[in-house]
Amino acid sequence: MKRLIAAGWLTLSIQTLFASEAPPGTGLDGGTGPGDGGISSDEDAVSRLPFTSVTIKRVVASHQDKIQACYEESLADREKVIEGKIFVAFTIAPEGVVKKSRVLKKGTTLHDAKLQQCVVDALDAMRFPRPPDHRDHPVEYPFNLKAIR
Repeated sequence: MKRLIAAGWLTLSIQTLFASEAPPGTGLDGGTGPGDGGISSDEDAVSRLPFTSVTIKRVVASHQDKIQACYEESLADREKVIEGKIFVAFTIAPEGVVKKSRVLKKGTTLHDAKLQQCVVDALDAMRFPRPPDHRDHPVEYPFNLKAIR
C-alpha cells in the first residue's frame, strides 16, 4: 500500500492556499469556502474531484479555519506563545471519510494534548475525494503552527 505524504504549513495569517492551477468549476479554483482554502463545503463537489495529493492538500487547506481555531484556543490558555509542528497520520477510506487519525510522536514538537485532540477531531470531520481503487489510503501530514507577531 502506497503512503501519501502531504505537506502543509499553517500560520495565523494564511487566507487562501493553492488557489491557482485548479480547473474551473471544481471549487478549487480560488473561490472561497468555509476555511478560505478555495474549496466548497459541498460534499458532492468534493467527491467528484480527482484523488490526488494536490486535492488532499486543498481539502485540508479548506478546513484550515478549524485547525487555526484549535491553535488559537491553545494560545488563549497560556501566557507564553507556543509554536511547532504537529505531525498527523490518517487514512482516507474508500468512501472518502477519514479514519484512524492520530498524532505521530515522531516529528511532533507541540505536545499539548488538548491541541492535538482538537486537530484530530478536525481531521475526523473532513471529507475527501473517493479513491478510484476503492482502497484505504494512509496519509501523513505536518501542521506547522506559528503565531505571527
